[in-house]
Amino acid sequence: MVIGVGIGENFIASDQLALLPVTNRFMYLEEGDIAKLTRNSIQVYADGVEVQRQIHEIDATQHNADKGEFKHYMLKEIYEQPDAVARTIEMALDNGETTKLRNDFLQRHETLLSGIRHVQVIACGTSYHAGMVAKYWFESLIRIPCSVEVASEFRYRNPVVVDNTLVICISQSGETADTLSALRDIQKQRPAGLVSLALCNVPTSSLVRETDIFLPTLAGPEIGVASTKAFTTQLVALILLILKVGVTQKCMTDEHLNTLLSELHQLPGQLYASLNLDAPIKTMSESFEDKKSCLFLGRGLQFPIALEGALKLKEISYIHAEGYAAGELKHGPLALVDKDMPIVVLAPKDSMFDKLKANMQEVHARHGELFVFASEASQMVAEDRLHLVYVPDVCETLAPIVYSVPVQLLSYHVAVMRGTDVDQPRNLAKSVTVE
Repeated sequence: MVIGVGIGENFIASDQLALLPVTNRFMYLEEGDIAKLTRNSIQVYADGVEVQRQIHEIDATQHNADKGEFKHYMLKEIYEQPDAVARTIEMALDNGETTKLRNDFLQRHETLLSGIRHVQVIACGTSYHAGMVAKYWFESLIRIPCSVEVASEFRYRNPVVVDNTLVICISQSGETADTLSALRDIQKQRPAGLVSLALCNVPTSSLVRETDIFLPTLAGPEIGVASTKAFTTQLVALILLILKVGVTQKCMTDEHLNTLLSELHQLPGQLYASLNLDAPIKTMSESFEDKKSCLFLGRGLQFPIALEGALKLKEISYIHAEGYAAGELKHGPLALVDKDMPIVVLAPKDSMFDKLKANMQEVHARHGELFVFASEASQMVAEDRLHLVYVPDVCETLAPIVYSVPVQLLSYHVAVMRGTDVDQPRNLAKSVTVE
C-alpha cells in the first residue's frame, strides 16, 4: 500500500500511478504496518508502536501519463520501447564504448554474483514469459542451470531451493502478491548462499525493499494493463544481468561478450525499424476481426514470445489464443487446425528455422492460414494462405526482444477493430496485489 500525502487531504492506493493526478508526495508502508488517515494527519503503527515513515517526492515530469498524439496508452507505450530499451541498456553500457560493461554496473554485488551456481526465476503473466527467455540465455550463454516457475504455483508445492541459488523475482509493479509471497517463503528456508534479486520498474516497491539486489527496468510509467515496454525492458535487463554474471564468473569469452555488447548497441535502432511495420500489420490484423480462436507458434527463444503474443491477443481482444512450441503440433494442437484457424508464426532465420518450416508445412497441408513474422534472411515468400511480414534482421540471441513488437502491434490492431477497451480490458488490473 502507498499513502499519497496531499494538502488538507490524504489518499491511499496500491500503486502510486493512481495518485499522481492528485499528489506527487508518497509514503510507502512496510509489511505489517497499520496506518490511520484523516484529512489532515497520517499515523503509522508497527507492532502497536507509532513509527515515522519517510515521505518521498516524485518528479512528476518523469511520470508523464498523457497519451499525447496516440489514441491509446498501449500504442504510446509500444512506440516508447526503443527509448525505454536504450535507457535500460545505458545502465550497463557507455554510449561510446561497445566492448565492455560499465565498471559501476552491479559492481557492489559482484561478490554475491560470483557464488551463484543455480538460478530460480519466479514471476507471473508477462514477467513469467521474460523469465522463460532468461532460462535459454542463462543456460546457453553462461551454462548456469535456470528454473522458471509461475509464482502462484511455486509457493504452494513445497519447493526445494538448492544452496547458492540466485532467486530472480520479476514484476513490473513490484507489488505482485504471489511473487512477494513466494520470495518470503524461500527466505524462510534459508538455503546457504541464497541471493535474491528484484527485477522491477518501481524502485520504491515492496519487492525492491525485500531483496538483496535491485535491477531496475527503466521503462517509465506503464498505464496500459497489457504490458509492452515493461516486457522488453525486462528482457534487456535480464541479458545485461547474464553478461555481468558471465564476466564476474569468467564463464564467457571476451569475443562472445564483445559481439553481444555490439548487438545490444544496435537494438534500439532495430526496434525503431520494427515500428515501421505498423501499417502492414494493421492490414494483416483485418483477417482476425471475426475469429474465435488463434494459435501462436515459435521454437527455441521464440517459444516464450509465442506465449506472450497469445496472452496479448486474448487479454485485449478477447479472442481465445494459445502459444505453443511448434514441435508440439503433432502432440495435439494440430487437431485444431482448419481453414478458419489463424496461425501466427515467429520465424527468424535462426538455428531452429528449418525445423520450424517443416511445422509450417504441416499446418499448410491441413488448410491452416499462416500469418508469419520472418526475417528477410529467411527468403520466405508469401503465397496462398501464407501472409508474410518481414521483421528487421537481428542476432538470434536478441531476436525475442525485436519479435515482441510485431505481436504487440497485431494484438493492438485486432482489439481496436473489435471495439474492446484496449487500455483497461475487462476483469483485469494493472497491479495484481491480491491472490
